[in-house]
Amino acid sequence: MHFRSLRWFTGLTLGATLSAALVAPAAAHGPTRQKVTETIAIEAPADKVWALVKDFGALKNWHPAVAESPADKGNEEGSVRQIKLKNGGALTETLEAYDAAKMRYSYRAKDGGALPVTNYTSTITVKPEGAGSVVEWRGAFYRGYPNNDPPPDQNDEAAVAAVTGVYKAGLANLKAMAEKK
Repeated sequence: MHFRSLRWFTGLTLGATLSAALVAPAAAHGPTRQKVTETIAIEAPADKVWALVKDFGALKNWHPAVAESPADKGNEEGSVRQIKLKNGGALTETLEAYDAAKMRYSYRAKDGGALPVTNYTSTITVKPEGAGSVVEWRGAFYRGYPNNDPPPDQNDEAAVAAVTGVYKAGLANLKAMAEKK
């Protein structure tokens, strides 16, 4: 092999190796953070709606899927809420922030328990809008299966669908309760 051919071959091989090294990590990046935001307009004053959701330990009072939701320290930051679902599932959530004046609180669950998620954080906010109110329930999380090629019940789509379902069911029931005459 001539020197010029050898140099060309070495450059080609080195280029292919570098390209493969740069592309491989991109294909194996793992899960990305998913987000869900659901809002609902309620024909009831914000104070009335906030009264229904403000107690961190009273999720069972307004969410139709929840059987029990006691919180060990009430609305104090660091309070732990043990949720038992009517279908037998369970979740453990910790209150991260609570602001009664802004009608908002945030909580976290390290693993999703009954949900196919991990590192779940969520905030629920009630805001006045005209004579009524708007409730926003926002969450961010990773899918339940942290590695590549997750099973269908623990992939990004399953995680988003599960959280969306929880939020929509809760907000629809909250609306029905708050708008009752």
